[in-house]
Amino acid sequence: MSKRKTRSHTQGTGFLIHHGTKPEPNPLVSTGFLPPPETVSQIITEAYSTFLHVQDGRVANYIPSLASTSPHLFGISLADMNGNLYSVGDSTHSFSMQSVSKPFVFALILEIIGAHEAQEKIGVNNTGLPFNSVLALEMQEGRTSNPMVNAGAIATTSLAPGDTAEERWRFIHDGLNHFAGRELTLDHDAYHSESATNQRNRGIAQLLEGYGKIYSNPEEATDNYTKQCSLRVTTEDLAVMGATLADGGLNPLTKQQVVSPETCKRVLAVLASSGLYERSGEWLYNIGLPAKSGVSGGLVTISPGKGGVASFSPPLDSAGSSVRGTLSASFLSERLGLNLFASKPIQ
Repeated sequence: MSKRKTRSHTQGTGFLIHHGTKPEPNPLVSTGFLPPPETVSQIITEAYSTFLHVQDGRVANYIPSLASTSPHLFGISLADMNGNLYSVGDSTHSFSMQSVSKPFVFALILEIIGAHEAQEKIGVNNTGLPFNSVLALEMQEGRTSNPMVNAGAIATTSLAPGDTAEERWRFIHDGLNHFAGRELTLDHDAYHSESATNQRNRGIAQLLEGYGKIYSNPEEATDNYTKQCSLRVTTEDLAVMGATLADGGLNPLTKQQVVSPETCKRVLAVLASSGLYERSGEWLYNIGLPAKSGVSGGLVTISPGKGGVASFSPPLDSAGSSVRGTLSASFLSERLGLNLFASKPIQ
């Protein structure tokens, strides 16, 4: 178990920092408190030891680069608003982001185009269908979906600014670096593996183009989407990224304002309703937190005003979410008082 301390978040939770001026309360940022640090450390360690030996789930095999991942890897990290980072297990093992990249890229695009245009061009409604469903796109009024499923995520990526594919990719990559507080590197094996097997995503992009719901070249948009999914992160990175959304866009380590509080409010709303695809309702009912999973085994959960919790464990359930990650998120939501709807910790 490790805990890393960085500079304290000036004036506590729920404030925007303006250099040279007194911070003012921001009504768009939720506030709250975690238990004392020693309690947080103890509870995260307990979650890890409780679920370490769970054998349920299967490692994703439809992307060749993921099929050989060890099912025994398991790590948990939590980043709070004060820049404290708690980690246990394989928290420094890096893995490709996959769909966990979606809310953060949506935040970057939302920051540029605004809430109304994002709703019109991308959509925000839960499809109730799997992440790669084509039927969901056909069924939705206006042929939009939401940025957490593949169709909406590819449309989101296509809205990145720039005159060339390289400039648009640089915008996405730089933005994700700012969320993580460090330079994220591309997993070339994952990128090439997915590029060779992403016919369905390319077909979705072509269908979006036919409906006028993709906003740059569909092949280019699919390629940049594949790249964002192939960036390598650790659970510590994801916890910091989640904490940035939890604190109105302020990175707890770098103190950089990555996106605005207004953007975070919208992203968290979409995550709460659609982050776990067809099981989003069950997730919110049982765990009560905005969250996003990825087929590599990554999972990030956000408790507004408190922090971000991330886990990594490759074996997945039938909906494509990490089994150990889901169990840990439920455990930590209750024990740390993270649930949006009942936030008193269970001691």
